[in-house]
Amino acid sequence: MWLLGTLGLRPLLLPDEGRYADVAREMLRSGHLLTPLLDGLPFFHKPPLMYWLDIAAMQFLGVNQFSARIGPAVGAWLMGAAMFLALRRWNGPRAAVAALLVLATTPFFYVGAQYANLDMLVGGLITATVLAFVRAVDDPRPTLRWIAIAWALAGLSVLAKGLIGIVLPAVVVGPWLLAQGRWRDALRLLHPLGLAACAVVALPWMVVMQQRYPGFFDYFIVEQHFRRFSQTGFNNAQPLWFYPVVLPLLTLPWSLWVPWGVRDAWRRRATDARWRIALYAWWIVAIAGFFSLPSSKLVGYVLPALAPWCLLIASVAMRRARLMAATLLVGGALGLGVVLFVTWLAPHSSRLAAEVLASQFARGDRVVFVDEMFYDLPFYADLPEPVVVASDWASPEIALRDNWRKELADAARFDPAKAKTLLWPLARIAELACHPHTVWFVMRPGGAAKAASVPGLIAAYADADVLLMRTPPRTCR
Repeated sequence: MWLLGTLGLRPLLLPDEGRYADVAREMLRSGHLLTPLLDGLPFFHKPPLMYWLDIAAMQFLGVNQFSARIGPAVGAWLMGAAMFLALRRWNGPRAAVAALLVLATTPFFYVGAQYANLDMLVGGLITATVLAFVRAVDDPRPTLRWIAIAWALAGLSVLAKGLIGIVLPAVVVGPWLLAQGRWRDALRLLHPLGLAACAVVALPWMVVMQQRYPGFFDYFIVEQHFRRFSQTGFNNAQPLWFYPVVLPLLTLPWSLWVPWGVRDAWRRRATDARWRIALYAWWIVAIAGFFSLPSSKLVGYVLPALAPWCLLIASVAMRRARLMAATLLVGGALGLGVVLFVTWLAPHSSRLAAEVLASQFARGDRVVFVDEMFYDLPFYADLPEPVVVASDWASPEIALRDNWRKELADAARFDPAKAKTLLWPLARIAELACHPHTVWFVMRPGGAAKAASVPGLIAAYADADVLLMRTPPRTCR
């Protein structure tokens, strides 16, 4: 209830929330439940698990902001549930409740659970995968049932965000076992039944997509994983020390307990719990280190390290009840305050323009985006067809910059015939007004000059972020 209470409160943020929410809406509207669709074109930047969760919510709860954020809420719940169950087994229910309270009132966790992108979903699944692998080797002989469960969770992680669903648990659990001299246990985790469970979960969707779109594997596996990880031409370039700074800042006030947690871990290094403390520490280092290697870094990438971070903190916080209670209140208020502040601020939302469009839109009308992508407008207006996007699609700069143009240009590779009708040259924008129904032109307030050649434009709505104009039905020879 803590996670769901404010899930639908604020407008979708751009670009991520608007993009992913509308991909799910388009899949539901079109009936293409296997192929992610961005403006009607196959969109393979990310796999489909979050879209499927959102589609299920939209089917039962309607197309709205709440449904569009079900994916990250499920991921956050999985992270908390997996952490709680593991710690209850190791240290009892009191310690498990304390750790769950720390996690739930950490601003990074709470806000991440309210943000519609793939990071929290894969973070929760990777957390569950790591703890399932650890559970499998907790007994003197690895438990085959837990090996299969762990690999099935890894398969779901792959469907959430790609190959990191296998790589990151391996980077965490493998070295941790080898450091203990448990190389036989590490090998037993590669049981064929476990590998088969992962393949059964993760591979069918990829095989179907490769059959339908022959370039899928090269794009999804090679380009979106290996090239993206190794190249420097993507956005969000950050220095090597980015995550060691970001993680403590986003987990305030709980991160103030970390020095006590480190001191406590050092004192307990000779106890039976030392290998679990080592697991938490290595888990944090492995995740932060892995994502520090590429130059492109986003805050949400480090979410798979959040559970061990909170476990280290909870190990000492539960012994200082009054101070822990005060930190709970401050942390919870911070997370809730961020969501309420963004709700009030509503940055760059197209919701009001979409409401105007939806109130006057008639079946057969055409919607044109002028040299910009308003991801959330089709979602809020619940448009029945993809929009036409007018831009300079012949520019060689498109392939060099990781932005909305490149996303659509990449998607066009998989359906060039449809892309020809949707991705329109900006120089020919006037031709789009030749239509038997109303044509709606959506642009930035300062971009009206780009549509100056369109005859008969009439202003319909304007705010600081969106200018909505229309032309009446027009027959052209």
